[in-house]
Amino acid sequence: MKAGMFSRFSGSTDDVLGNKLTGLLYPRESESREVKSLDGFWDFAVPPADDLQKGHKDAWYSTNLSKVTKVMSMPVPSSYNDVTTSRSLRDHVGPVWYEKTFYGPVAWKSDRIFLRFGSVNYLAEVWMNGTLITSHEVGHLPFEVEVTTFVLLGGNNRLTVAVDNTLSKLTVPQGKIVEAETESDGPVKMQTYTFDFFNYAGIHRPVLLHTKPKNYIQDISVVTEVFDQVAIIKYQVDVFSLNAKEVIRPGVKVDLYDADRNNVLEKTEIGSEGVLEIKNPKLWWPIFMDKNPGYLYTLEVCVTSVDCSKADVYRLPIGIRQIEWNNTSVLINKKPIYFRGFGKHEDAALRGRGLDLVTIARDHELLTWVGANTYRTSHYPYSEEALNLADKMGFLIIDECPSVDTDKFSSQLLKKHKMSLSELIRRDKNRPSVIMWSVANEPRTLNRDSPNYFKQIVNHVKTLDPTRPVTAAIAVSPAEDRAGQYLDVISFNRYQGWYSNTGRLDLITHRVMEEIQAWHDKFSKPVIMAEYGADTMPGLHELPEYVWSEEYQAKLLSCHFKAFDKMRSKGYFIGEFIWNFADFRTAQTYTRVGGNKKGIFTRDRQPKMAAFHVRKRYHALAAEEGKTDPPNDLENYTSSHYF
Repeated sequence: MKAGMFSRFSGSTDDVLGNKLTGLLYPRESESREVKSLDGFWDFAVPPADDLQKGHKDAWYSTNLSKVTKVMSMPVPSSYNDVTTSRSLRDHVGPVWYEKTFYGPVAWKSDRIFLRFGSVNYLAEVWMNGTLITSHEVGHLPFEVEVTTFVLLGGNNRLTVAVDNTLSKLTVPQGKIVEAETESDGPVKMQTYTFDFFNYAGIHRPVLLHTKPKNYIQDISVVTEVFDQVAIIKYQVDVFSLNAKEVIRPGVKVDLYDADRNNVLEKTEIGSEGVLEIKNPKLWWPIFMDKNPGYLYTLEVCVTSVDCSKADVYRLPIGIRQIEWNNTSVLINKKPIYFRGFGKHEDAALRGRGLDLVTIARDHELLTWVGANTYRTSHYPYSEEALNLADKMGFLIIDECPSVDTDKFSSQLLKKHKMSLSELIRRDKNRPSVIMWSVANEPRTLNRDSPNYFKQIVNHVKTLDPTRPVTAAIAVSPAEDRAGQYLDVISFNRYQGWYSNTGRLDLITHRVMEEIQAWHDKFSKPVIMAEYGADTMPGLHELPEYVWSEEYQAKLLSCHFKAFDKMRSKGYFIGEFIWNFADFRTAQTYTRVGGNKKGIFTRDRQPKMAAFHVRKRYHALAAEEGKTDPPNDLENYTSSHYF
C-alpha cells in the first residue's frame, strides 16, 4: 500500500503550518447524511473607501448587517465584481461583507452539523451568530468547520462572512498594493499583479450545511492498480468517534458496485483498510481511448459506531486505472497518452469566477465536440462540480494549484504554497481524471532561490501522493531553468509568432521543434507544450493573414501542429495545450481588448474559425487510437469532384 498517500489526512498534525488537516469528503446525501444549500441572495456590504477596516472595528458580525450599514443583495455563488454597474466595486481592494440568515432544522438535533464553503477568494473570516468560527486563506479550495454547538435548531441563525481579496508577496498567488492619486478623493489603494487574468473575488462556490452522525466517516483514500485482468483496489477509511475524541478505526464494511448497481465483490469486505480484487474489471479510460470512457464504480462504506448508535454511509465514485511514467511517456493502463487539449479559466460574463453549471456543461460539451481529451486547471483548482463531470466523461486533468508568476521565494510563502497543495491533494486524491499535479505556472525559475524552493515543493507533493507525476508550466528557457530537474514531466509555455517574433509565421515550426528538443536534452523527461496561441478578435478577417485576425490564429496553430507531428516521432513529446479554450477577462491594459482573446471560443462559448481547424486535428489524433470513429461532419459537402 502507498503509505505516503494514506498517512497524511487522518487527523494528524500537518507538518507545514501545524494545523489539523483532516479529511474533507465532498458532501453527499445518504441514509445518514443530509445536505442543505445556503446559496441564493445574501446581504452584501462594502466598507467606506477611507476606512476599509470599519466592519471589523465596529463588529459588523455582532448584529444584522442591515442595522449597521447599507446592504444590497448579492448572489452566492458569484464574483461580486461584475454584478453591479459600480466601477469602484468592480475594482475594489480589501474586505467586503456577506450575511445570510437560515433556519436550523429541529430534525438535526441528534446529528453533528458542518458548514462548508466550496471556495472563497481570497481570505475568508466566518462568524455564526456573532462568534468567529473559522478562517481560511487561499482561494479555489474548500474548507469546513463543525458548527453543532453554534447553530440554533428550531430558530433563525445569522451567518456572516468577511472576504478580503488583497494580494501581497506572501499570498498564493502574489500581488502588490500601490496607492494611486485621484482628483477629489485623495489616494486610493490599487491592486497590481503580473498574472494575466482578472482577480475576481467573492464567495465563488456553494455554501452548504451538512450533517454527519456522532461517529462518522472522516476520510476515504483509494489507490487502484491493474494487473492483466485483475484490478487491485487499496483503500483506507478514517472514522471520527465522538466518544474517543480522536480518529479511530471501528467496524467498517466496504462494498463495490458497478454502474448498474451490481455488487461486484464476492463478499463484503470488513475492516478500515484493505485490498479488494476485481476480476475482469471495467477500466476507467480517457475519452476517445475506449468505447465506454469514464467508467465509474461506487465504493460504499458503512460504519457502525462503538455504541451501536446511528451508522454512517458514504458512497464514493471511483475509477479503476493505473498511472505510470518514465523518461519518455505517461501511461494509463499500460498505454501511452498523447495529451491534446487546452488551458482554461473558470470565467464567464457577469458571474466572473462564480460556479455556473451551465458554463461547465457547455465547456465539456465543446471539449467533446472539438476532440480534446484533457485540460489543465490553469491557474488554480477548478470546482468539484467540474471535476465530477470530468471523472464521468473521461477527461484527463492536470490539476494546478494557485501559484502563478511567483518571483519572491520566501520561507513564509513556501509554507502557504505547501498548504495549498496539501488541500488540493486532500480534495482530489481519489479522482480518476486527475492524472498529474501542477505545482506552479510560470514561476521565475531562473532565480537563485528557486531550486531549493521547488525541491521542497515537489518533495512535499511526492510525500502526499507518490502515485501521480508532478509538473509545472515553465516560461523561462531551458538554459535558464533551475526547477525542471525536480519534475517528472516538463511543461513549457512559449508564444512563438505572438510575444516572440510577432507576425513571423515562417519561424514558428523550427523554433518550437528546437525548444522541445532542448528541454528533453537537458532533463531527459517527457515534454508537453503547455501554452501557445494568439489573440484573435472574433469577426476580424484579413487575407493574407494578419495579427489579431481569425486567419492568423488558425495559421499560427497550424505552424505549431507541424512541429508537434515531427516531434511526436521522437517518442518523448507527449502533449499540446492551446492557450486558451475561451476568451476571458483580465485587468485593464491597452494590450487587452476586453480581456485575453486567445480563446478558440469566445467568452460566451461560440467558435472562432480556429475551432473548426483544431477540431479536425484533434479528431484525427483521436482516430489514431483506434477506439472511436471521427464525426461525420468534419467536412461540409462542396462538390462531387472535390478531392
